[in-house]
Formats: sequence, C-alpha cells, structure tokens
Amino acid sequence: MALHVMEEANRCLGCKVPRCQQGCPIHTNIPEVIRLLKAGKLNDAGWMLFENNPLTTVCSLVCNHEAQCEGHCVRGIKDVPVHFSVIENYISTTYANQMVQGPAPSNGRKAAVIGAGPAGITIAIILARYGYKVTIYDSRDKVGGVLRYGIPDFRLPDTVLDDIAYRHLELKGIEFRPNTYIGSAITIDDLFRDGYQSVFVGSGLWRPRKLNIRGESLGHVTYAINYLASPKAFRLGDRILIIGTGNSAMDCARTAVRNGARHVTCVNRTDVITASQYESSYAKLEGVEFLMNKCTMEIREDGVILADSKVDENGKVTPIEGTEKLYPCTGVIIAVSQGAESNLVTSTKGIDTERTGLLTADEDGRTSRPGVFAAGDAVNGARTVVEAVNNGKRVAEAMHEYMQSLPMPVTTDYPDAPVVETIDAAAQAEQIIAPAK
Repeated sequence: MALHVMEEANRCLGCKVPRCQQGCPIHTNIPEVIRLLKAGKLNDAGWMLFENNPLTTVCSLVCNHEAQCEGHCVRGIKDVPVHFSVIENYISTTYANQMVQGPAPSNGRKAAVIGAGPAGITIAIILARYGYKVTIYDSRDKVGGVLRYGIPDFRLPDTVLDDIAYRHLELKGIEFRPNTYIGSAITIDDLFRDGYQSVFVGSGLWRPRKLNIRGESLGHVTYAINYLASPKAFRLGDRILIIGTGNSAMDCARTAVRNGARHVTCVNRTDVITASQYESSYAKLEGVEFLMNKCTMEIREDGVILADSKVDENGKVTPIEGTEKLYPCTGVIIAVSQGAESNLVTSTKGIDTERTGLLTADEDGRTSRPGVFAAGDAVNGARTVVEAVNNGKRVAEAMHEYMQSLPMPVTTDYPDAPVVETIDAAAQAEQIIAPAK
C-alpha cells in the first residue's frame, strides 16, 4: 500500500498553478500535502489535511474525485491523473491514530448542533477548537447522519465514522445526544432557554420524495433513503427495479446485489445517467442493468408499468401514449431524491423557509431568526459531502463571530443554591456493617 501511494505521489508535477486545488470544493492544498509526504513528514501532511477538512478520511472515500481534484489534474489531460484520493486516504487514516488531543480550554459559552451529518460534525469540531461547549442532537442512535444511514458500508465503512465519533467528538468533549428529534418534545426555544447561545440546524433531507402514482404504498415498495438505512430489514426478492439513476440509486442497486438480488434494473426518464461515471461503472460491472427513456406510470403487485418517454425543447419529459408495458419485478425502490422535514421549522417561530421546505439562509448560514444558523442539505438540497464540509466551515466562523458579540451567559438562576455532597454508597455500607469496637 505504502509503495503504491508513493508511486502516485511521485507522479505529481507540483504545478505552480495547482488546478487540482482549484477543483477541490474545500481547496485542499494538494501539492503541499504531497510534498510533505515525499519529504517524510507524514504527520505534518495529516495535520494539514485535518485542519482544512475535519472529514478528510470520509472525503477520501466518497468524494466525486473524477469531477474535482483528479478531474482537474494536468496529467489527466493526456494521461492518467494523479489519484490523490488514494494518497489522502493513506495519510488521513494513518495520522488519525495520532489524534489524542483533549478539549480546548472552555470559553464559557455553549452551542447546539442539530444533526450529526457532515455539516453538523464539521461545525461542532471547529466550535470545540474555539472552546465552546457543544452538544450534537440527532434523531438516530449514532453519529454520521447521511454518511452512516445513506451511504453503504462497502463504500464508507462504519468504522471510519466510529473513529470520527471517538477522536473528533468524544476526545474534544463534544456531547452527543442520540435518538432526540428536535421539534417534538424538545424545541429550538428550549435550547436557547437552557443556555445555548447559538443553534445550528443541519437536519438533512430524510423525507423521501414521492412519485405520486398508483401503487406507491404497496408492501414490496420502498424509498432509497429508507432502504439504505437498513437494507436487511426489507424483503424485496431477487428481481428489483429501481426508479432513478442518481448516486443514491447506484448505492441501492449495488446494495441489493450484495443482499441476494439476482436481477437489478435502474430506470430513468431520459437517456442520461445522473450518477457519476465512477459509480455507474461499478454498478454495471456488478451486473446492474439500465432502462433509459422510460416514464413510470403505475406500480403493481407483479411489476411496474413503464412507458416510452419524449423530451420537448423545454426539457419537459412526457410519456408516449400507447407504449405502456409491464416490467415484472419482485421489489421496487424509488430513488428520486429527498425533501426536508417540517416539524423542526413549524415548531419554531421566526425561521423562514422556501416553498420546498428548505431553510432560507445567507451565504454564512444566518437564518431569519437571530442565533439560528443553517447549512448543508437543509438549505441547499442534496449536495456532496465535501460541499457540506466547506459550508460548515464558513458557518462555524459566523457562529463564532455572533456568539462573541453577545454578553457572557449567566451560569444559573440560583447562584446561592447549596451543593449537595455526594454520598459514597459503598463506603456508607461498610460503616453500617462494620463490627463495633
């Protein structure tokens, strides 16, 4: 592994104008990272990666490198680009084992993060570096959000996320409150009442987008976000039809193959596969088939009715009448994106949203309510992990600036309340049963 990594590193030209860095949404200083590695300074390279991108181990595995850093590599114009993803993964995973630094000195302020996805994790880590006491709230039982429950383990192992939860959150004193849905029993108003001076909303997109066609509620039908969260819970048979050709559809298809499906087909309304070439090529390699230019008309117990489609000059897709045909299948997965949850917003006054339910925020994440910030999928819709991290970095700085402008919080409403002395039950029991002298 190390030999292969160094071979890739030695292929880097060290360009004075690094196109690879320009192509990276988070502007990783790729030439400098590679230079440090070649100089034998792996820890320095690792430190640089994590300082710039707290989720560098994740991004090295799931980023669309062909369209970003590697897609902009000069070598790729006439040859094979430098595979920085391999270099980044080796450096970040090796250096991660060295990260044992504890919490920064407290600055006496608290911040709340709603959602343990990529944007929320990034913001929590950066605020913790400034000394804020940070609590992350999530409706799921583990850290990761869409990283854990929306990306298959064969692409992003849970061990990577577990390591982030330990080294980046636990060691830095960041608290995680699982299985807690903000917007029902606990609201954003409750968080401000309890001393949090700023709240970040990064709850993600967990509400599946419907097709609104007949048969969508049948028992052998599910949505991509639900299937990926727990694929073994579903019994969809060995012939599965997936509606959609995005990256989530590719994840569903490849997961279905690994769970025993013998025939997997992805359907799209146009002739363009919307997933990255990297993901779709893996799906094809694993036997997934594609049906293009098909509109989904109805879902039945024994299959799906599809019709040929046509696209007009305005890009509108419509079915061609008389071309309807039944395509037999035992299970159906609908993978046509997700929308925002609404309970959190409807339970909070003063936060504006768009018609689609996405939160309205400026480029620094400020919403219409002072002290409430938002970014990631909750604002921009479904985007990439590295974009969520990049937005998170910018919003974290805005939250820091906002909280520093506020007066120091009062620690308690009852400053003179006596402290009850802790009783050592074991020692007390020994005194009770000890024989009299």
